[in-house]
Formats: sequence, C-alpha cells, structure tokens
Amino acid sequence: MLIKNSLVLDLTTTDPRGAAASDIRVTGSRITEIGANLTPAVGETVVDAAGKLVAPGFVNAHLHSQEALYKGRYDNLPLELWMLYAYPILGALKLPPELVYLRTMLVGLESIRNGVTTVVDDVIEMPFQDRGQLEAVFRAYDDLGLRANVSGHIMNRPFIDTLPFGREMVPAELARRVDDAPLIATKEYLDYSREAFARFHQPNGRLRYMLAPSGPQRCTDDLLAGAADLAREYDTALHIHVVETKMQAETARLMYGQTMAEHLAAVGALDRHTTFAHGVWLTEGDIALLGSTGASVAHNPLANLKLGAGVAPYRMLLEAGVTVGLGSDGLCNGSARLLDVVRLAALLHNVGTPDYNQWPTTTEILTSATLGGARSTLVDQTTGSIEVGKAADLVIYDLAKIPFTPLNDLRNHLVYSEDGSSIETVIVDGRVVLREGKVQTVDEVALLAEFREQAPAILAKHVNVEHDNAQFHAPVTEIHKWASAQPAEVNRYTRGRQAWAPYGQDSAVFRV
Repeated sequence: MLIKNSLVLDLTTTDPRGAAASDIRVTGSRITEIGANLTPAVGETVVDAAGKLVAPGFVNAHLHSQEALYKGRYDNLPLELWMLYAYPILGALKLPPELVYLRTMLVGLESIRNGVTTVVDDVIEMPFQDRGQLEAVFRAYDDLGLRANVSGHIMNRPFIDTLPFGREMVPAELARRVDDAPLIATKEYLDYSREAFARFHQPNGRLRYMLAPSGPQRCTDDLLAGAADLAREYDTALHIHVVETKMQAETARLMYGQTMAEHLAAVGALDRHTTFAHGVWLTEGDIALLGSTGASVAHNPLANLKLGAGVAPYRMLLEAGVTVGLGSDGLCNGSARLLDVVRLAALLHNVGTPDYNQWPTTTEILTSATLGGARSTLVDQTTGSIEVGKAADLVIYDLAKIPFTPLNDLRNHLVYSEDGSSIETVIVDGRVVLREGKVQTVDEVALLAEFREQAPAILAKHVNVEHDNAQFHAPVTEIHKWASAQPAEVNRYTRGRQAWAPYGQDSAVFRV
C-alpha cells in the first residue's frame, strides 16, 4: 500500500501547519518508506491522500470494556460508592462469554471510530474472570483487527479490608457475607496468567496479555510481587490502580504508613513495566520515585472529573521524566471516545496555575495520546508514531471536513476541534479496519443489534444485585466523609487541594 500526497502529523516540526507533506509506503504490517514522490511498485495499492492528514493512531492507555453494560446508568457518585453498583461485592452476575464478546465489540467499535488503534483493556469480571471470558475479549479484538493489551484483573483481599475502618463501619452480618465470598490465591492467579500468556500473548503481534493487580490495597503483597516478577519475565505491562481518590491516599497512610507508590517499591513492584492508572493523589516524592524507576502513569481526566476524584499532576509528571498516556477509563463517563479525553486533558490543567507557560501544549497532549500510551504498555517499539519499521497503525483525516475548516495548525485542530467526524480511514497493523466511515472487519449493524437484544435481560437481573449491594452505601459514605475531611497535601501544582470541601467532623467515623 502506498499512501500518496498526504500531510503527515509531525510532533517535532516547526512548520506552522504541524505536519509535513509526504508519502508513506506500507509493506505487510509495517511502514517501510516515508518520503516525497515515492514511485508505486507494480501491483501496489495506491491511496490518494491529497487534502488528507495522516496521523498515528491513538492509544487508549486505560480502559475497562466491561463497563459497557452500565453506560448511562449512574450519576453523581464518587468512585467508592459507584463501585458498589458497577462492581458489586455481593451476588455479581457471571456473564457468558458470548455477551462478553459483544460487550467488548461495542467498545472496540467506538474506539475505531475515534481514531484509536491500540487499547489497554483492564478487564474486570465480577466475582472473577474465567478463561472463557478472557478468550472472548481476545477474540473480539482479534476479529475487529485492533491492537490490544488485555488484562486478567485481580483482587484477592476482602472488600472490607480495602477501606479505612471497613471492619468497624460495615455491619457484622454483612461483613460475614463478604468474608464468605471466595478469593483467588496468589498461585492460582499466577498460574492462570501463565496459561493466558501461552494461549493469547503475541510478543511481537497485535494481542498481548498483561498483569493487573487491582490496587495495592486490594491485593496481598505476595501477589503484587509475584505479578511484578511475571511481568518482567514476559516483558509485559504491570497495570495497577494507584491513588485514584483521596480515600485511597488515606488508605495507604493507615494500611502501610507510607504512600502506595512507596509500598509498591518496597515489595519490588515498581519499575519500567509498571503503569499507574490515575495517580491523582501522588505526592511530590511519589512523582520523583516514578521518574527514577521508569514507571508510567495513565491519565484519565474525564473519568476523574465524573467521579469527583481530582486532577492528576500532569506537568509535574512530565517534568520528572514520567511517561504519561491518556485513557478513557471505564464508561462511567459515558463513552470510550479518546478524542473527548484528549480535548479535556489539554484544557483541564490550565486552571491549575496562572502561569500559562506551565499549561500543556497540543504537542504534549498528542504525544501522551500516542507514543506516551504506547510506552506505558511497552509497545512503543511497535506503535505510537509514524516511523519506518513500526507497525502501520494510521488514521487518515479528511481536511475538507468542518473540524479542519479553515486550516491552521493541524495539532490544534486535532486536539480542540476534531470529534471523529473527519476520520475517513483507520489502518491497524497494515490492515484497513475502517474505510469511508464503514467498519471493514465485522458486521457492525448485526453486532449492535445482537447486543441490544441480549443486554436488557442482564440489566433486569442487575437491579436485584444493585439493591443487595446498596446495604454498603451508608457505611461507605461515612468512610468517604472521613477521607474527604483529612488535610490534603499541598504542593506547587495542586494548591487547589486546600479547597477540598470536607463534609465536616460529624461523620460517624470520627467516633470510631
């Protein structure tokens, strides 16, 4: 395939358009030549991209496809309360693999239509993931043609023990029901992961398996250490939620007497393989630790605002040399559209300081959305930029569309104006997966119809699950009040954390 006469997005150029005129030759799955006036080979497919922009595909650095069933279902709940219903502790419905397949397809289709060519899908099944469910996720991405890093997400501590004062606040009978729920032992998870590596992991291909301990407070130390060792053995990502909320920061203080990042370093689970999902409540010391170890952060600004979690210290992370990717997180925010995340990430941090020299540039944001995300999941030698030798993961935008009219700096248009309507073609691993607005790899209409047919029955049953888990709402609210009232750390980026509005000192937790 030879893409002719295009403008190619260049995140290093001084050209005021933010792009350079060039042709791109794709041989098989790889970019083999970039240059002006390349001559078509005999029998080579030629794509005339005059008036078009070719950009590297986005990398969604943190995604939970399993939340597709609950899109549009909950509002105005902080993370710990929202999880009671979307990730039920009691009575969770075990989904059949075929519904998992359709659910993944829904998210994958939306991703392709938003210029995403790589997803980092941290799949959480309640009460835990089985082999058939994991296979269904991989099969969906394989059929779609997306590049995907897929996890086996794991929690192996009782829910009550992951919260400050959980044992004191949750009624004893309810606590007994939680304690009766089975937990996966460390060896069982590591054996499961080795099997997943053998069945699904393609070290140099589109599909990779990654380790995903849910969070330090939700996993035993031996599991954290064992998962980190396995990630190093297979040179794959160790994807872990770290200080998404203030409650989690306070949990670390009570549980470990140190920060979550410090604890992960102490158990040997912090190095270049490690990616922190969120990192909203990192301290300055944590950020320096991440920079020195080569760990990454997947920044999820849209989800963090939707759940009231806070704002991650984007500029401080970049200054410390930390790789930052951008993620949509789950569908608590309504979609997996990464362009929404890109735009918000570029705007949100402007309110953190009046020093506009500290505000993110569109080049920085686009780098996070492409190469930063790729580095965070250890596929930056394969994707994330348009270079000879890398996979042809490309998106072609029509510059005649409204988001690019009139034409100025293409980087600014991509970040602030593009909504997906200009996307004409999406190529993953050298294969066209979207052409002229139509998905080429699967029957999108039939898949969506099948999902719409099956989802209502599951959601009807889920109502009873929500009702059962609502018993945790009051005690978890009390714990949330306590965490919110604790003095927040103040640093040069996050002065606004002083303004965190506590509920006050009337919470029952203050009397524990």
